[in-house]
Amino acid sequence: MAAKASGKGTATGAVTRAEVLCRSLPSRRIDLGGVTTLFDALTCDDGKSRVFFGAGTATTALNPDGGANCALPDEIRDVSGACLAVTRSSSPINLALCDGSVLMIGAEPSETSLLAGLNTLFAFRWDETVNQLVENLAYHAVHHGLQGALIVNRAPATEPGAFAERLEQALQGCALRVVLLDCPLPLGRPDTPAENTAYLAPDAPGKDRMRLPEPDPWRAPLAEAIIYEIAKWRYLARARAVLTLDVSDILSPRESGAPTAFDLCQQSRSGVVSLAGRRVYPWRVRAGQPAAFGDHICHVFDARRGVARWGVAPVKAGLENTWRQVRIAYAAPDAEAVPFLRAMAIRVPGRAISTLVPKTALVEDPLLLDLAHSIFGGTPIRAPVSTAKQDQGLAHNRTAIVTTMKNEGPFILEWIAYHRAIGVDDFLIYTNDCSDGTDALLDLLQARGIVQHRENPYRTSGLMPQHAALQAAEKEPIMQTCGWGICMDVDEFINIKIGDGTLSALYAAMGDANMISLTWRLFGNAETHSYTDQFILDQFTRCAPEVIRKPHQAWGFKTLFRNIDIYKKLGVHRPKGLRPDLWDQVHWLNGSGKPMPKEMFRNGWRSTLETYGYDWVSLNHYAVRSAESFLVKRDRGRVNHVDRDQGLNYWFRMNHNVQTE
Repeated sequence: MAAKASGKGTATGAVTRAEVLCRSLPSRRIDLGGVTTLFDALTCDDGKSRVFFGAGTATTALNPDGGANCALPDEIRDVSGACLAVTRSSSPINLALCDGSVLMIGAEPSETSLLAGLNTLFAFRWDETVNQLVENLAYHAVHHGLQGALIVNRAPATEPGAFAERLEQALQGCALRVVLLDCPLPLGRPDTPAENTAYLAPDAPGKDRMRLPEPDPWRAPLAEAIIYEIAKWRYLARARAVLTLDVSDILSPRESGAPTAFDLCQQSRSGVVSLAGRRVYPWRVRAGQPAAFGDHICHVFDARRGVARWGVAPVKAGLENTWRQVRIAYAAPDAEAVPFLRAMAIRVPGRAISTLVPKTALVEDPLLLDLAHSIFGGTPIRAPVSTAKQDQGLAHNRTAIVTTMKNEGPFILEWIAYHRAIGVDDFLIYTNDCSDGTDALLDLLQARGIVQHRENPYRTSGLMPQHAALQAAEKEPIMQTCGWGICMDVDEFINIKIGDGTLSALYAAMGDANMISLTWRLFGNAETHSYTDQFILDQFTRCAPEVIRKPHQAWGFKTLFRNIDIYKKLGVHRPKGLRPDLWDQVHWLNGSGKPMPKEMFRNGWRSTLETYGYDWVSLNHYAVRSAESFLVKRDRGRVNHVDRDQGLNYWFRMNHNVQTE
């Protein structure tokens, strides 16, 4: 298909005003002799012709020896599962296939003159609006020296001329040449949802509960990676420098006088620089309004992976080096990466921010706030400000345990006595459906001021028993006024290994830390079959080794935490609902007194090789006890995972007798 402009001709040379040109690739399906699709065919500036076949076309489909009246290929190259053929023949090109058939292909001349010598963005556009694209281009033009852009439309083309006209009108005042490139075939994976959905948003929570969206090959993650080579040889080979940033991406502000990212491409020894992106978010977008770059004032405080892209000075880097999505083949970029920002509410439009990222992960960023105000003129909705309780220090170390029980009568007294001995002050115990006298025993203990006993409100709350109890416990004075709290079970014993073995010794060692993980040590039945009325701690002394990767639960932990409202609510393994603007006040240690990484702060519940520790404290977990006791436990059922049977699988998973402690 011949290239068409948006009523402005085919401009070349220096850019003095806004020019927007429409182009479309001559792509078509072939399905002949192992060739799937033909995406483009070009006669290039170096005198050679290049033919670009789509994904699924193997290099073995083309006859490397040519054929009668056929072009002799100089090179047949695999490009990310697609195929590039290079020949010295001019249009029309006859290519021989290995099955004996011949393809006759008309090649178009490249248009590298359009962007020759210009600092150019190479971007993909999904459903971003004219205004969002204008914000991006104008920002880069004013603050980073942008002169041109190649925008590949990933969505099906609908009135490209009208979009181009609106874009050109909105860009008046900017000296930019923009090429809008459509493709009549989808470039995405055929069986995958759109990339700009919450389902594929990298930080989106609850993906296991999401319904899989329908496949959208137009907007799906890129399958036809040969588009990078097409863009290079058709438009970008003579550009001064090219940055691969999408419409939702903007370079981070640079210091006054610092070289632009385009300059760095030219200055790089290899002609290539790395672009390192991080995802940013609004706290909230105003109802009924599309997101703007000036709304994005928050970052994810515990983000692990960013976005990798690249910039290149094409001629300096060598045009024969294959362009790929995250790198250029055989070109080593300079060590220092250029930072950029990915505006996620623009990339994934029309969704509540909480569906794109957990709100507990978002922290307002002063630099982003300044960018929103001073550069984009935005009035973003600000993140709320939280205040932690005043930590009253060692004088306020009253410790409370909240727990749930069902038919635990024989084991209660030992568990309470042990924890009172090491320094636990208060016990808040919820029970449900007991038939062995547990309720009566706890009522007696409550009458003597030893525990507080409550009926589990799970029937009226609609929650599982353990979660219902924790929700109710948040309103209890014991948990509201304690200095330290922990949620744990009657088969778990805190084992302090420093000082005199008390909580006072542990708190003194912790200093100003306000959380510590107590990693499970799984204790087995020690070949004990019958229940006997003896202390659990005396009967069962055999356990799992400290370093144990399986079962998955072996390194689960419970958390002893300072009651200072950094988190919003109680959780089974650790407090939940981090107030994200207070994340830097979390001082969390593992069981050996080593700092926990910030990646654990929001929802970590089990230790890893990097975070496990037993030197200071552990949580001895007597999950099976004797065989008879386990059968009673199985009959009783669980207070949390009520739909999961505690059968032989649980027994073999939790019954460890390797070491003695």
